[in-house]
Amino acid sequence: MVVTPKQTTVAYRCPHCGTGVMSAVSMFHLRGNLVRLKCTCGKSMMEIEPAADGKVRLCVPCIICPKPHRYTVSEKIFFGEELFVLPCAYSDINIAMMGETNHVKAELARTEMQLLDLMEESGISDFSALHKEADEVVSDPQVLEILTFVIRDLDDEGKIYCNCPHEEGREGDYELEVLSEGVKVTCKRCGATKLLPADSLLDAHEFLNADSLTLE
Repeated sequence: MVVTPKQTTVAYRCPHCGTGVMSAVSMFHLRGNLVRLKCTCGKSMMEIEPAADGKVRLCVPCIICPKPHRYTVSEKIFFGEELFVLPCAYSDINIAMMGETNHVKAELARTEMQLLDLMEESGISDFSALHKEADEVVSDPQVLEILTFVIRDLDDEGKIYCNCPHEEGREGDYELEVLSEGVKVTCKRCGATKLLPADSLLDAHEFLNADSLTLE
């Protein structure tokens, strides 16, 4: 009997030339490997990486934002949905999709029409002009709220690491300090710190997917 490995179709749109990049990804290829989907223009690629906890991490170029977005999804969703989309947190436009091939193709076509309408409204003629410069991203009051929420959540789960010896069941003793440049996390025992910038809503949304925080 021939066993067919689980497989899904994954796609994103290149932010430089606007091409829809699509490829089949199987569980066999993903096991222990970093899979890269590259655009033929050579200027963008999407990275798909297996995680040890039965999840899949994706780094997706964004058609709108200057930096890629990072997501974490379960293998069940990655390989089991007819269509699952990942939106840009800033624009709410779907920048990656996975699932059954025809559904993925249809979503690529739908988002292309959405982007063309956006370009017409903005008076621009090429996809690369949709990119916003990093200094055009306006800070949002939600940023501090998102950062502090995730930090406290990681602390509750024991996922903040510092220079203290790691002991099972031992609770951390961390201090949060809100500064003008961001949120500073400090271990009261060893003094290790980490400053999380608070000037970008995009970075804050990416931090929502963090599974740990390491202080230095």
